[in-house]
Amino acid sequence: MQQFEAKLVWERGQQGFADQRYSRAHEWSFDGGLRVPASSSPLSVPPPMSNPANLDPEEALVAAASSCHMLFFLSIAAQRGFVVDRYSDHAVGELARNAEGRVAMTRITLRPSIAFSGAALPDAAARAAIHHLAHQKCYIANSLKTDIVVAEAEG
Repeated sequence: MQQFEAKLVWERGQQGFADQRYSRAHEWSFDGGLRVPASSSPLSVPPPMSNPANLDPEEALVAAASSCHMLFFLSIAAQRGFVVDRYSDHAVGELARNAEGRVAMTRITLRPSIAFSGAALPDAAARAAIHHLAHQKCYIANSLKTDIVVAEAEG
């Protein structure tokens, strides 16, 4: 078993609390020393109680799904002899009520745009097969109940 850790710190300071008008800004820290300013989403809690400049958990979840898919895509493409020069994605998560009536991330759409080079260039079917296998192998996708859709960008 492998374990992954994240540390979170939030402090009230001098602000009130019972009135719900406290800052949701906090900090995530990770094993390599990275510190990430985090907050609730301003779509859930309006500023100034949230900080729109900080990363929110919903954005982090969408980014994690996108990143995991990309990392497996790159590995599979390399195994199949395809050279990837650039991979970018504009992933979008949708927060809505799920089948149980609870608010949840119900769909994540990945929109990768991938540039290849070299003698062997994958056709649409080969790219779709790599995406399918990357999705099957992605730890994050395997951990979520939400739909994760890949809609590769044209060109």
